[in-house]
This record gives sequence, structure tokens and C-alpha cells, in this order.
Amino acid sequence: MSTTTTAVTVPAQQTPRAPRPATGSDDARIGLRANLRHIGALARRNMLQIKADPESMFDAVLMPIIFVLLFVYVFGGAMFGDGNQGAYVNYLVPGLMAMMGLNIAMAVGTGVNDDFKKGVMDRFRTMPIARSSVLIAKMIVEVGRMVVATTILLIMGFILGFSVSTSVWGLLAAVGLSLVFGASLMWIFILLGLTMKTAQAVQGVAMLVLMPLQFGSSIFAKPTTMPGWLQSFTDYNPLSNLADAARGLITGGPVAHSALMTLAWSAGITLVMAPLAVAKFRKRT
Repeated sequence: MSTTTTAVTVPAQQTPRAPRPATGSDDARIGLRANLRHIGALARRNMLQIKADPESMFDAVLMPIIFVLLFVYVFGGAMFGDGNQGAYVNYLVPGLMAMMGLNIAMAVGTGVNDDFKKGVMDRFRTMPIARSSVLIAKMIVEVGRMVVATTILLIMGFILGFSVSTSVWGLLAAVGLSLVFGASLMWIFILLGLTMKTAQAVQGVAMLVLMPLQFGSSIFAKPTTMPGWLQSFTDYNPLSNLADAARGLITGGPVAHSALMTLAWSAGITLVMAPLAVAKFRKRT
């Protein structure tokens, strides 16, 4: 009697593969609901960071107080005459709303740069999430910080005699316009934070841009008091458009041209800088 032996092939043990880093092409496969869920989770993570480090809110809380007191009591008399600080408050506060957005936006660039240094962004890029969701979540939290800074600015203004000559809706429209423009500026500073090697370099380059834009505008002084060549720069300065639009919405005056120019600047900056920032985020090593 013969015995038949059946050979059994035992499959070789497979080595588990390491998780494949997500690539830019993964963005197209992520649905809208999943993308919104990712943005919400990342925004919550950023807010928890602020809760763990309350000192990160010092600039949003103290900056509007310092600027209002400094410019009203140091420059108010020179701008509008002695004893007319109240009139200067009504001129200054709407302009400072534009300045708050610019300064908060600068902090986004240094924050993104610091997150890369800590390796946080590298971890996010290995996850199957849209690249834009990481940046948008950070922007949402920074817009919240901008709301805090603007609220404190208005409170200080009211304490010093600031008044709304139009309506509450005009005031809210001015705040909304400043938030839209500030959010668009964040894309510039995010790209700067992704390009520069250190947070100090980001701050240095940002200040070179901020100083001419801030002081070469109608935020602090009327352009009619400036030399002709500077008036020309001021007319095309987007901060002047935002400041003039905010004044018109709050204290009365022409609004349409300045508001449309501000929205046009916001849309143009976002359309150009957002894709560049997301592409740089994907490729940064």
C-alpha cells in the first residue's frame, strides 16, 4: 500500500509595510465633509495650544491698548490740535482695525515656521488629510485672535470717546471687512514662514514690509498732510483703502470705492498666494 504525501506550501511571513506618506494627489480623494472634519479637529488642536500657553495671546490683548493710548496721547494733539484728542480717536480707531489684521497675520508666518522646526508639520504631512486643511485651521484660529484684538481696540476707543455715527451694522461691516482683508494677508505670511529658515528671519522680512505699509497710509494721518510723492503711494496702499472704508462705514462718508478696492485686494491676494502657500507646504523639506 502506497502513501501519498501532499506538499503544503507555507506562505512566507510578510513584513508589514510602513505607512505611506500622503501626497498632494491625496487631496482630490478627500471629500468635503471629511475635509471640514479635519479642519475642525486641527483648529481645536490649535486652540488647545493657546489654552496651554495663554502668553501667546498677549499680543492680541495688549497691542490694541498700547497703540490706542500711545497714538492718541502722543500724536493726537499734533494731528488735530491740543484738546482735540477725541476727534483723533474717531479718525484713528477705524484705521487701527486695519493695522490689527496686519500684525496678527504676521504672527501666522512665525507660527508656521516654528511648527516646522518642532516637526509638527512633518507629522501632519504623513496623515491622509488635505494639505490646505492644516493651513486653513491655523488661519481660523488666528482670525479668532483678530476678533479678540479688534474687540479690545473698540472697547478702548469707546473709553476714550470713540463714537459710531452710522449704525451698529456699519460697525459690524467695518469689522467684517477688516477680518476678510486680514485673512487674505495670512496667506502671504504663511508663504513667508514656509520659505524662511527661522522665525527671526520671518519677523525681520515682515517688518521691512509692514513699516512702509503702516506709516505710508491713512491709518495715522490724513494723506493731505504728506508730500506729493507719498500721497501717491498712499492712494494705492491697500491699508489706506481699508482704513478709509472702515471710517466711512463707522463715522460716515464715501464707502463704495474704498470697500470695493479692499475686497479686490483681498480676492487677488488670496487667489495668488493661497495656491503658492499650499504648494510650498507640500514640498518643504
